[in-house]
Formats: sequence, C-alpha cells, structure tokens
Amino acid sequence: MGMTMAEKIIARASGKSTVKPGDFVWANVDTAMMDDLLGPRVVIADQIKKLGNRVWDKEKVVIISDHYSPAANITQAEILQFTRNWAKEYGISKYYEGLGPCHQVLAEEGFDIPGTLMVGTDSHTTTAGAFGCFGTGIGSTEMLGVLVSGQIWLRVPETMLLIWKGKLQTGVYAKDLILRSIKAIGQAGATYKVMEFTGSCIEDLTVDDRMTIANMAVEAGAKTGLIAPDQKVFAYLEKIGASKGTPLYSDPDAQFSERLEFDASELPPQIALPHEVDRVVDIAEAEGEVIHQAYLGSCTNGRYADLAEAAKILKGKKVHPDVRMLVSAASRSIYHQALKDGIIETLSEAGAMILAPSCGACLGLHSGILARAERAISSTNRNFIGRMGHKEAEIFLASPASVAAAAIAGKITDPRNYL
Repeated sequence: MGMTMAEKIIARASGKSTVKPGDFVWANVDTAMMDDLLGPRVVIADQIKKLGNRVWDKEKVVIISDHYSPAANITQAEILQFTRNWAKEYGISKYYEGLGPCHQVLAEEGFDIPGTLMVGTDSHTTTAGAFGCFGTGIGSTEMLGVLVSGQIWLRVPETMLLIWKGKLQTGVYAKDLILRSIKAIGQAGATYKVMEFTGSCIEDLTVDDRMTIANMAVEAGAKTGLIAPDQKVFAYLEKIGASKGTPLYSDPDAQFSERLEFDASELPPQIALPHEVDRVVDIAEAEGEVIHQAYLGSCTNGRYADLAEAAKILKGKKVHPDVRMLVSAASRSIYHQALKDGIIETLSEAGAMILAPSCGACLGLHSGILARAERAISSTNRNFIGRMGHKEAEIFLASPASVAAAAIAGKITDPRNYL
C-alpha cells in the first residue's frame, strides 16, 4: 500500500521507511519558528534554564516578531524587547522584526522547503504546505521540548483529498476556493487530518494563491494543508536562492480518508458571514450588507497580486466616505514592489490608509481595531467574536477584490461589478 505526501514526510522525519495513520512517532524537526506572541516569553524563557539552558540547533530556529510590531503600547514594546534580547542571548541569528507576518517571511527567506517538517508557535504555520512542506502550529510548551531536543512526537494523521478541477472565473480567486472548501468540510471537519489539494485548478494557481489555500486549511481544523510541489515552486525557491529539498508526493495507491471533488468553473465569489469561518455563502446572498471598515492584508491575502487586484478595482475611484479602508502588505519586500509599481499610490489616492506590514489589525492588537457594532470585510483568515476588536463587532471574510469592491460601495457587493 502506498503512502500520502504527509505520511512520507513524517516517515522521513522519524527515520522510518513507512508509517500509517494512527502511528505515534518521534520526528526530527527541520525548522522551529517562534513569534513574539507565543514565543520565548511564554513558558520557554523560564523553563529552558531548567533543561540545560541551550538550544539544540541554533541554525534551525527562526524567531519573527510580527504580532506586536510596531508596538502600540508599552506592554507590546516590552514584549518585543524581551523577544529581541532572548534571541541575542541564545545566539539565534535568524531573528526578523518589522518584515511582516511570519508565514510570508518564512517563505521569502527560504524556510518553506519541500519534504521538510516545520513547527511554529502560530496556527497558520500550515501556510508552508503550499511548498510541500509539512508546516503545523504547536503550543509554547511543545516548542520548549523542540528547542532542547530537536524532536516532537506526532500521531500520523489521516489525509483528506480535495480535488479542484476546472478553471476559476474572472473575479473568483484562491480565497473563494478555500472558503468553499471549508464550507463543505465544516470548521472542525478536518480536525487532526491533513487536507491535500490537487486537480487542474490547483495546478494552475500561482505559489502565492497556493499559500492562501494552505494558510486557511487550519480553519477547518487541519493539522496542515499540502499541495504537491511543482516547477512553479522550484522556480520560486531558485529565485530566492533556497534549496528545493527532497520533494515528496502521494502514491497513486495512497489511502485517503475522504475524497471531495469540486468544479472551479461553477464557483462564484464567496464570503464567510459572522461569526463562523464555515458560514460561507455566495457573495450575492450578502449583497447590500453595510460595512464600516475594509481590510486588505495579512499572511492570507496581503501578497503582491492581492494588492494589484484591489488597485485595479480602485483605480480612478474613491473609497466610500463612510468606510475606512486599511491596507497592509504581507511583507516589506511586497510593499516595496507595490510602491515601485504604483500600486500603493493607486490605493492611497483612492482613500486607503497604508499600514506597516504586520499582524496587528488581523487579530485586533493595533492598527485598525473595530468598535462596538462596527462591521468589517476582511481578506484575513478568521472572523470569530472579538477577533478584530470589540466582541460586538462583525467580520466578513472575502477575497481582496471583494474587499476593494465593498470599500467603494460602502456595502458588500460582487467584485465582478467593478471588473
């Protein structure tokens, strides 16, 4: 019997020739990522001193300060200071701050390597699955064990296969595809399973689009979301001077817990209604819902093509006077490219406020918090109660194009009306 991509990666990491769902293994970690939110300051800094006070392999540890950067208050400033100093104390040279959300930085800095195992103190570490890297989120206590041993125990997960055939229509994007996938499965339907995406539609997608899909796999409870690495991935890695690793692929006779098939050509723009990520409907069903804030950015949809698509819609138009539009590129390098190409200027001229590359607004820490009874349409990944500010605010999740269209109209509308 063959193995799935996930099973092969875990088998390699655990030094075994084969594994099967349900097996418990000790796996060697290739990359351990910590952020400022759940990194050294939580459990790790105190307890590592009791466990030998050393990191197993400094070259395999990455620390990225992105949630509290730039700091909005003294508490956040001190958290950043602590994280920065801890990295220096333990000789972690791969420390990044102010470059943007960790998952985009990991990709740009060449850590998302096909066939490898990555763990991170952020649930959206699943983003690395776009490269055929088994990326998964873990807690701070688990990370403590990884830091001192280089290993983590895993139960080998089952894999669900999601087959997307056909071609996306104009005005329909990877965000719509993953929202529709989550609707079909439910927000807990893939709990401790792998979601592997395949099919002609997935093959046609760019690496950036695949990152959007893998990023949100965790919103269905998935351990990770994987897409088979191909020439597009290898070209991306070659361009940034990163290794292409040892790509692994599911065998033709691999066993999947479920197979779900979708036709991308029939998919209209989607939107997730408050307050559940799987409460997804065709955007036509939410047409006319008034919004107060439109947020474009995050590790889900703040990449260059996302900003460019929004700029295409907003060019020569103005953001509705009752709407605040906020834009945060997914990284500093994306911001620089968008600035060079006039995209930032177009967004700003339309009335958008340009923010630093950061996680701040996505989870209500700074740079655009919602007030009571306010409603936002956002290109981010979560819309549960209190996610972006007040617990009585409401969040709709949609594509960057849908965010831009709503910013102009002052209400939710089909982005195809502006294309």
